[in-house]
Amino acid sequence: MSSVEDIEKAVEKLPDDQLARFRAWFAAFDATRFDRRLADDASAGLFDRLADEALDEHRRGESRVWSSPSLRGA
Repeated sequence: MSSVEDIEKAVEKLPDDQLARFRAWFAAFDATRFDRRLADDASAGLFDRLADEALDEHRRGESRVWSSPSLRGA
């Protein structure tokens, strides 16, 4: 059995209170790992071309204000 399968089986056996605690821990762990990867990619210049393109569009007057539908009326 793989470690992932072992973890899945262990998680399935957790009582509700421990599952909630695990869920909160995993969400924080996953967010931290994602943020670190994003920061590493940014430091490596992986977004530079996209940023340059966006700034060029803005300078040409081609940018526009975007509003999330979920924020409208807030």
